[in-house]
Amino acid sequence: MRRLPSPERPDWRAKARREGFVFHTPAGAPYWREDARFEFTLRQIEDGIEVPTAEIDAMVLDIVPDLVGDELYLARLGYPRELWDWIAESWRSRAPSVYGRYDLAYDGAGPAKLLEAQVDTPTSLYEAAVWQWGWLEDMIAAGGLPPDADQFNSLHDKVVAGFRAALDRGHGPRLHLLHVGGHVEDMSNAAYVEDCAKQAGFSTTLVPLDQVGWEPGKGFVDADDATIDTAWKLYPIELMARSAYGPMLPHAPTRWIEPQWKAVLSTKALLPALWARHPGHPNLLPAFHDDDPGAASLGGDYVRKPLFGREGANVEVVGQGDVVAKTDGPHGDEPLVRQARADLFRSPAGHAVIGSWIADGQPAGIGIRESRGPVTGDDACFMPHAIVG
Repeated sequence: MRRLPSPERPDWRAKARREGFVFHTPAGAPYWREDARFEFTLRQIEDGIEVPTAEIDAMVLDIVPDLVGDELYLARLGYPRELWDWIAESWRSRAPSVYGRYDLAYDGAGPAKLLEAQVDTPTSLYEAAVWQWGWLEDMIAAGGLPPDADQFNSLHDKVVAGFRAALDRGHGPRLHLLHVGGHVEDMSNAAYVEDCAKQAGFSTTLVPLDQVGWEPGKGFVDADDATIDTAWKLYPIELMARSAYGPMLPHAPTRWIEPQWKAVLSTKALLPALWARHPGHPNLLPAFHDDDPGAASLGGDYVRKPLFGREGANVEVVGQGDVVAKTDGPHGDEPLVRQARADLFRSPAGHAVIGSWIADGQPAGIGIRESRGPVTGDDACFMPHAIVG
């Protein structure tokens, strides 16, 4: 695994504008960067990332039936009791999942380590599936990469296949895509997912969250009073549970993508649960709830994370007993998980995290985010990768 300087395509901004990738430079700060790239060997991808991703996903799915029935676990997450069976029933009925992302620490040598699971509302899908693939094709055509260069990326096709499988399971034929109106990145993500769903055979309707209503006898409805039978959502399930509509969730006929059993996975509480089930697993980091006496075993090298933190908010990194990095955010009142520090890929430019995607039940590709410091926040840059050699 190497980070190398890379020539920028002279027309990439114009191409981004044409293709609708409009959030590549938010507020004047770069999000997409192609002045450098990451290169991997095929063995690093297959043995170092793809195989561990499948192993991690198998462990995660194996623990779901225990977590959806664990009242202490659900109570720790703050889910109201009236939602517990709603969550569990979605697993018992095998409600289908289309995609998810595991964030990994990997430096090209040691085993990949799970940092956290982003499996309910993962973002950066378009960048990983489509935009960096276009970069690869352009670079090969321009001679900036060898003709046999490749990319770990079958993500688009597998997302479409995942939606097709959901359609075959009775999720549809109409899909409402719920997103935060006026938020450029959310709207762009929703538009890309809509395109994937259409390719799978759904008819689709984009709906801002503030246009979702409730009608007795029908359930959730859109602005045209049409029942929302199947919904893809770019809104975390824990926030749905806390909203005014939370008590109505188990009484609605809506089928959700991603399904509600992801509620027990899209939380840092998953990390100590996995470590307790698989202590010493090479792809896991020791992790404990912050109030667990076992947390002391991590000594002075660990990371504290809030249960539902996102984008690196409210994270504290401790090295040799000293706080080396700390971020602010909206999760300051949440319980914390303490996880052993991992060796991220480091270069003079910063720290890189691998986002390894699962789609249609299979490892499907990666996206790489790089940050100046050890916490991957919302100011991290997305950077392309290639397989060479």
